[in-house]
Amino acid sequence: MTNPHTPDGLPATAAWVIGRLEEAGIALLALPNSGPSTRLAQGGMEWVHSAAESYGAAKAKLRPAAPSAAHITRMDQTYGWVSRIPEDKYVLRRVVGARSLVNPMTGRHLYSWRRLGTAVGADHKAVQRWHAQGIDMLVAILNGAGDERRPVRSCATLARLRAASPSLGFRAGA
Repeated sequence: MTNPHTPDGLPATAAWVIGRLEEAGIALLALPNSGPSTRLAQGGMEWVHSAAESYGAAKAKLRPAAPSAAHITRMDQTYGWVSRIPEDKYVLRRVVGARSLVNPMTGRHLYSWRRLGTAVGADHKAVQRWHAQGIDMLVAILNGAGDERRPVRSCATLARLRAASPSLGFRAGA
């Protein structure tokens, strides 16, 4: 059976998932902050430039190129995976999502491990473990899921299903 999420159909690995998450973070941060505005039309007029220069306006900040439609689609798909982490594991979801944000201009993570630890109120080593657990969970989800829209069930939900319906073939204590 081939994996529909990976380009070569092989099982997803942690390194591949982290790469896709970082690619999605770069695409997200490279998106323009807003839609069309009148600044573009006014910016082409010479008198606007001279007035801005006379008041000491600084040069425009460098921005990365806007991501292509294909990159935005991949970003949406990748962040859809993060939303499949069970809701009762919201800290894992938060850590994985925040760590995926990479500055498109410098290639550095927006949140270092220590800064992320401060944000969630934990030690940076714990945050690293949680990130690894979240990535492992995503790898398991991607390798075990044939349909991306299939809901992910938490351990508590599976335990309730096992207790409620032993006729479904769940072994006792499994």
